Amino acid sequence: MTTVINTTTEQKAHVIGDDTEAIAIAHQLAAEFVKGDSERDREGKIPVDEVNRYSQSGLWGITVPKEYGGAFVSNVTLAEVTKIISEADSSLGQIPQNHWYILESLRLDGTEEQKRFFFNLVLQGKRFGNAFSEIGTKSVTDVQTRLEKSGDGYVLNGRKFYSSGALVADWIPVIARNDDDKTVIALVERGTPGLNVIDDWSSFGQRTTASGTTIIENVEVSADHVIPHFLAFERPTTQGPIAQIIQAAVDVGIAKAALRDTIHYVHNYARPWIDVELEHGYEDPLTIYNVGNVVIQVHAAEALLRRSGEYIDRAIADSTDTSVAEASIAVAEAKALAAEAAILTTNKLFELAGTKSTLRQYNLDRHWRNARTHTLHDPVRWKYYAVGNFYLNGVNPPRHPWL
Repeated sequence: MTTVINTTTEQKAHVIGDDTEAIAIAHQLAAEFVKGDSERDREGKIPVDEVNRYSQSGLWGITVPKEYGGAFVSNVTLAEVTKIISEADSSLGQIPQNHWYILESLRLDGTEEQKRFFFNLVLQGKRFGNAFSEIGTKSVTDVQTRLEKSGDGYVLNGRKFYSSGALVADWIPVIARNDDDKTVIALVERGTPGLNVIDDWSSFGQRTTASGTTIIENVEVSADHVIPHFLAFERPTTQGPIAQIIQAAVDVGIAKAALRDTIHYVHNYARPWIDVELEHGYEDPLTIYNVGNVVIQVHAAEALLRRSGEYIDRAIADSTDTSVAEASIAVAEAKALAAEAAILTTNKLFELAGTKSTLRQYNLDRHWRNARTHTLHDPVRWKYYAVGNFYLNGVNPPRHPWL
């Protein structure tokens, strides 16, 4: 069945002025969002109200270039905002990932008219979802969705999966192949005839990412709403690194949430092991050691995340083969460690907290489920390969959204 979710809001979004304000607002929202995180996960409730507050806060517009009215914050700040929100609720942290991806696509390859039109909509509070990936194909780049010329415009047909954020989006960007077999992005407005998003996301993790199957049947697309996405990877750009740093930030946020709940549970409920004569679980020397190990891993992941944002910012200022390759590798390092830290931390939570912590009433398993699901987005093993090949053999990483 087609799901219709009312996401209409009367007010225009706040426009954030700088990086400091963006981070402050992220902290304010996170303090609200964390209160209902467990309940939303347990019920599989799509966070419509939270997404509205998130986009109305102005955070979804922080990467709009200054010449179009935005703050164009650093990528250090973009990653920090994503990490902060993801620690409160990793599904909310993930939902705008492809929104920001589209803003970078517009910045790089949109026409002047597209930039003025869509950047203005975003500053008003409008949201992009996504209809990018397909299942059942040879690889993630084997796109079967087609955008065919028809009169002065185009007709779009296809079927998508993993459409994170699409259920609460105002516009749904669709990755397709054009008549020249080039990859393009068709921007389709919510409610366009032939465009249907189905609420059928059934993963055990990231349950409330407003995802689902997107069905596109003879959807008419204006020529003004097509971005030549292939161009972003025919020259050195930051399109790929920006896509990946947001994914890494989500993983770091999950790790921080699990660490937070580990410390809380151990302090309040965990018992020491019988081979030590201690009163409290938090006095157990092996528990202390393991918490120390986890903290170091999480802090290291945070440091690499910040470092990768700095590399992206330098690559934006001067986009060359070298600077973009260095940014991609820096993000790959951050993504690899973020994934490892998220899995480690969510596993250690139960090891240190004990059997009682697995009870349904605590719902602590959501952290492990979210980490295990989100870290599958793109294989970490290939991050290690790219980093090793770059430093050992001087081979630049490939240009695509997954590195």
